[in-house]
Amino acid sequence: MKQLMLGNKAVARGLYEAGCCFASSYPGTPSTEVTEELAKYDEVYCEWAPNEKVAMEGAFGASLAGYRSFCAMKHVGLNVAADPLYTMSYTGVNAGLVVVVADDAGMHSSQNEQDSRHHAIAAKLPMLEPSDSAEALEFTKLAYEISEKFDTPVLLKMCTRVAHSQSVVEPGERSVPVRSYEKNIAKYVMMPGNAKKRHPIVEERTRLLKEYAESAPVNRVEMGGTQLGIITSSTSYQYVTEVFGDSVSILKIGMANPLPDQLILDFASKVDRLVVVEELDPIMENHCRALGLDVQGKDILPIIGEFSQNLVAKALGKEAPKDLSLSETLPMRPPVMCPGCPHRGLFYTLKKLGCTVLGDIGCYTLGAVAPLASMEMTLCMGASISALHGFNKMGGEESEKHTVCVIGDSTFMHSGMTGLANVAYNQSNSTVIILDNSITGMTGHQQNPTTGYNIKGDPAGKINLEALCRAMGYNRVTVVDPYDLKACESVIKEELAAAEPSVIISRRPCALLKYVKRKAALRVNTDKCVGCKSCMKIGCPAISMKNGKARVDATLCVGCGVCTQMCRVGAFESTGKEEA
Repeated sequence: MKQLMLGNKAVARGLYEAGCCFASSYPGTPSTEVTEELAKYDEVYCEWAPNEKVAMEGAFGASLAGYRSFCAMKHVGLNVAADPLYTMSYTGVNAGLVVVVADDAGMHSSQNEQDSRHHAIAAKLPMLEPSDSAEALEFTKLAYEISEKFDTPVLLKMCTRVAHSQSVVEPGERSVPVRSYEKNIAKYVMMPGNAKKRHPIVEERTRLLKEYAESAPVNRVEMGGTQLGIITSSTSYQYVTEVFGDSVSILKIGMANPLPDQLILDFASKVDRLVVVEELDPIMENHCRALGLDVQGKDILPIIGEFSQNLVAKALGKEAPKDLSLSETLPMRPPVMCPGCPHRGLFYTLKKLGCTVLGDIGCYTLGAVAPLASMEMTLCMGASISALHGFNKMGGEESEKHTVCVIGDSTFMHSGMTGLANVAYNQSNSTVIILDNSITGMTGHQQNPTTGYNIKGDPAGKINLEALCRAMGYNRVTVVDPYDLKACESVIKEELAAAEPSVIISRRPCALLKYVKRKAALRVNTDKCVGCKSCMKIGCPAISMKNGKARVDATLCVGCGVCTQMCRVGAFESTGKEEA
């Protein structure tokens, strides 16, 4: 029966129908829902891995054992997994192995715009690129066929719009092909002597894949008017068809790598003007130029950000609908930490103490936003600890006394442990603060190795952060409640003054977790409030000013009590109505 399905859910359905038996991923928007949806099928073993590299290596092991496997990540996660990926291109696979990578043009939830097609080209791996949910399902199943036919991992490239939009799909039945494992040292042991012999095999596979691309069903020509011919793919295909319909001719590319040569040349010969419409980098455009074609692309279309129907229409000379506007300008709504966020009190304290704070990837990155504005660097997963080490090695005692780094519990497990080991091993006097909110918060409350639960919510191995830090050589490991501002201030001062590396674990569960019980909301006694605005310094969305007095929105307040510690006149009082 046909049904509307999210793009990521459609990929999960394709994995299920194709007989995928093993899935390992690290959550990263916009890829997260693929693994979450796949975990709903009990026939498939699913897990959250500590990071993308571990996930990909686990998927490779399952493939080696003879079972179809899968891992998913966002575009920057593929950087983390690039090490095994590039060598897997040499080893090939046993059972099919599919890697889903989701790009985030427009940087809705990412620190950069990155075109993952570059990884496919550099690793010499096939990449499929669906443009809607129906294709997401079918391309996933086809990816396994290609993987086993050509003895290769296959990349399936999603993007934010395809991953998070819905269209009609028709689910099918599940089939589970299993292969036996056979020892093959020359194929799977990538020491130099064996790797040198595998490289020619990779080049021959690339040649065969280019032949396949010429007639692959995922690359198709839709002939219409011949004055304009458009080569496009992914969500850009949807924009082109919505703007032009059949008034133009379209070559829709579903196999992003390797690209066909003759198919493109034949298409170009049938149209008067050739344009490539692709988001981010000019990969298809450059391929066309290498074929000697006169083509337009990034000279009329942007190389940054997401496209839209209007953008495509204007760039290609078609009148676009007039932009609609409101009669009133809406106020800006910048992202803020949630009411009761356990990170708020810690960041307030760091700012109060004038600390230089090197940050990391997570919802706590909002510590860089006013009014807290206390985070001064965010680079990539796990970089905060390593950067702090380098910063303090060069800054010496002066920086050691006022510089810290912050990193979330999930991010610490992802790639913070090696940085912490480096501090212990090479002995910079650094203070590392682990923000333990007992969940992977930014991507929607996924479990991680510190929570004690697996992807299905069942009890699992639980890593003790305190014991781990001590085992790595830290004598000073302190746990503090970020709701207690005095304790936070005291501990931070003490550890910054210490003459050895230290770890502070700021522990309080995310206020949005279902099992976290809200305390009674607070209210302001307007007779006591003097309008000093001290409470506004923490940037809590539940607190505002009205008629010169502080005001609490009881529908938002979770009763964390941080504001009460900031009010010198004691104007904040409990309503006494706790959550049932």
